[in-house]
Amino acid sequence: MFLKTSFTTLVVGVFVVYVLHTCWVMYGIVYTKPCDSPQKDTCITPYLAGNPKLQLSIYTTLQSNANGGHALIFKEEEFDVNSKFERTVNVSLPKKTRNNGTLYALVFVHQAGVSPWQDPRQVHLVAQLTTYMVPKPPEISLISGEDDAQDQKQESQNAKRHEGSATAKGDATSSPDRPVSHWRSRLTLNIVSDHFLFDRGYLPSDVHRYLRVFQTGKKMVYLPLLFVDELSNRVKDLVEINNTSSELPLFISYDSISLGRLRFWIHMQDAVYSLQQFGFTEKDADEIKGIFVDTNLYFLALTFFVAAFHLLFDFLAFKNDISFWKQKKSMVGMSSKAVLWRCFSTIVIFLYLLDEQTSLLVLIPAGIGSIIEVWKVKKALKIQVFWKGGKPTFLFGKLDESERRTEEYDTLAMKYLSYLLYPLCVGGAIYALIFLRYKSWYSWLINSLVNGVYAFGFLFMLPQLFVNYKLKSVAHLPWKAFMYKAFNTFIDDVFAFIITMPTSHRLACFRDDVVFLIYLYQRWLYPVDKSRVNEYGVSYDEKPKGKPHKD
Repeated sequence: MFLKTSFTTLVVGVFVVYVLHTCWVMYGIVYTKPCDSPQKDTCITPYLAGNPKLQLSIYTTLQSNANGGHALIFKEEEFDVNSKFERTVNVSLPKKTRNNGTLYALVFVHQAGVSPWQDPRQVHLVAQLTTYMVPKPPEISLISGEDDAQDQKQESQNAKRHEGSATAKGDATSSPDRPVSHWRSRLTLNIVSDHFLFDRGYLPSDVHRYLRVFQTGKKMVYLPLLFVDELSNRVKDLVEINNTSSELPLFISYDSISLGRLRFWIHMQDAVYSLQQFGFTEKDADEIKGIFVDTNLYFLALTFFVAAFHLLFDFLAFKNDISFWKQKKSMVGMSSKAVLWRCFSTIVIFLYLLDEQTSLLVLIPAGIGSIIEVWKVKKALKIQVFWKGGKPTFLFGKLDESERRTEEYDTLAMKYLSYLLYPLCVGGAIYALIFLRYKSWYSWLINSLVNGVYAFGFLFMLPQLFVNYKLKSVAHLPWKAFMYKAFNTFIDDVFAFIITMPTSHRLACFRDDVVFLIYLYQRWLYPVDKSRVNEYGVSYDEKPKGKPHKD
């Protein structure tokens, strides 16, 4: 017991140190030491302090270095750094871009009335307007065989007629497994509006690559800090480019930004880029972008702490759950049907998330949970596996009298549930087959199964509640693991609004809250009698036997 407690204490201690270290690192990112006195030679003063007249110009080019020509698509002649604005412009696509090519945007901030190519005090950045991604496979009606191609073609014609521009929803000419060029329909720009005095001795390395400095006499002056927000480019805003896409809309938004937020955003962009280098796809990176872009900075800090505690409770729940089932020798009071159902439903959910190409943040824990549930089934049914000549042989253990009584209650509960559950699942699958569209028959099967799991899966938790009711006891349940999972369930409610996931998976998070509340009610209703001998032959209140004293 001491070793177990010390190990848990060690894990919690490491977790606390990790959280404190992360807070210190975040403080170092947000806080920048300013120059104490503007008269010092080591100070770098802002160019914006002189209120210069500036202009914002955006060009498109086929190469990032602007070789091969460029075209002006937008300019803001009276550009005010502190004024937020949003514009939508139509961009003509060159033939190379339409033939699965690329296109870049050159963003200049320069003196008003002066060409950016001739202004020595201009700042510019290059932003990629296209990216490569495998297109989403079309969904078809499995009965009629109709797909979305005709609907998309009609939508494209309507868009041409009403908006005067072609969309990229036309007929795809490329292979479905081949990455094709997609249009990034958003371009988000920021400039640091703070008149911050940098100290050359404490210049942050992350800001250094965005800093352009010139000297006037003995003073060092830095030009406006221009930043292109790549985190705002989401997968949902991408538009597939094909030969008919001669012109596409580009939404340009600008807003000022503080220095601390700029440094934080630079680190986040670098982190997302590093994940992509490690093999994260555009969709996986997009889920992480959504955490940062769709929430404000304070809610983001709360999300970090919630995620940290979620990882801690996940680890402790897995540890206690495995320890409980590892020591479990009897299934008295435990619903084997519920264990089988949890195993089946966890595997179905994992296959569904895999078919939906869900984020790895959701997929990996689901896969680990599936492996643990399979191991639980092996323990619950007392299955022994023997290998003979490369072929497995399964041997099932026998139940004792107490386990048979639990099995009777379990079977009785499942009998009543089947009258309600099976017609609902079959009816939902038939409805989906007739009225909805899927990528394949496998996709329909997985979706039908997972909808049954999500919508009616909580009914399979009722046999355990029924067994508890019949036995008037909850002492046989792994309460430590249950409580950690209960905490995580409420944390999942927060993540349901932050991380992109299927709607049915999001609703299942709230459904589990109700089940855990019922378990807690039964815990209060049937208190544990510690004087009773449990299935291991142990009584917690048993007094040590000693010799009687003589009078």
